[in-house]
Amino acid sequence: MSEVPLPAIRSLPSWLLGRAAARGRTLVAEALAEEDMRMWHHVVLSAVRDLGPVAQADLGRGIGLDPKDLVGILDDLQSADLVVREPDPKDRRKNAVSLTARGARLLKRCERAARAANDELLAPLSAAEREQFTDMLRRISRTAG
Repeated sequence: MSEVPLPAIRSLPSWLLGRAAARGRTLVAEALAEEDMRMWHHVVLSAVRDLGPVAQADLGRGIGLDPKDLVGILDDLQSADLVVREPDPKDRRKNAVSLTARGARLLKRCERAARAANDELLAPLSAAEREQFTDMLRRISRTAG
């Protein structure tokens, strides 16, 4: 078996971005776990806060989550009294999802934890480098600021 060309692989920006992303996900997941929250549950809570009340189908499309997975996450969040699903006033055939007061409080704590984890991830960079790096990541990922 031939030896893997680690120096060549490790010099690729895509490999480095993948490693940085994995480290970032780990740091954030650990920080969220301190609040008894999982990553996708946090994403859904945040999206509900930003979009809510939001039709369940629109929520799933907005965050790119399969409807079956979204239903399970919403079930978890609703049973923990973090969101409510009620008939959508615009279309009674649909559910509209809203954040509860308890969900809003937990989301604030989770956002602080996620920011602290990201601060740890970017600790080797100066404030100016962080801003420049984030701008470059937006451009590379084609994500609006």
